[in-house]
Amino acid sequence: MTRLVLASESTSRAKILTCAGLTFDARPSGVDEGALKKSKTGMTANDLAEVLAHAKARAVSTESTEALVIGADQILVCEGRIYDKPVGEKGVRSHLRSLRGRVHQLVSAVCIAEGGAIVWSHTAVANLTMRDFDDIYLEHYIRQAGPEVQLSVGAYRLEDIGIQLFELVEGDYFTILGLPLLPLLGFLRQRGILAS
Repeated sequence: MTRLVLASESTSRAKILTCAGLTFDARPSGVDEGALKKSKTGMTANDLAEVLAHAKARAVSTESTEALVIGADQILVCEGRIYDKPVGEKGVRSHLRSLRGRVHQLVSAVCIAEGGAIVWSHTAVANLTMRDFDDIYLEHYIRQAGPEVQLSVGAYRLEDIGIQLFELVEGDYFTILGLPLLPLLGFLRQRGILAS
């Protein structure tokens, strides 16, 4: 049986895979995402998400050559600006003020590496329209959401109270969570890892 490895310490991605019935190991990739992003200035959000996912998968795959390694990454882009994760409560406040009343995209890339090479890749985009809420609601949300939202690039978790920030969500739920699951499961079925 081929071993699966998730090239990430993301509890959200691990939970998605576990709930889908996959058995896997999780290993951090060690990829310096910040440095890689800086070296790719000017790249589209789609390409950047793919580059980051590929780098993570390849890094772990070179050490786990017998496994299929899953790499994933997500980029948030709004009107051409690519966002990083917010730093502290002040960062959460700044992110949400700049996103409210606007449409932003979540670009999620997932790939599989085997023997250090990418053998499959998929990128998906979701469009999210944030409500134009006032500062009173913003402060209420920050108190309710807690510091965990600092782990999310958009300063929200759609599967939690963050859903209240939105008036329209267009796109696959798992893409929004940062792991386009259905195409990944399809590939694993093609490879005989999952029953078809």
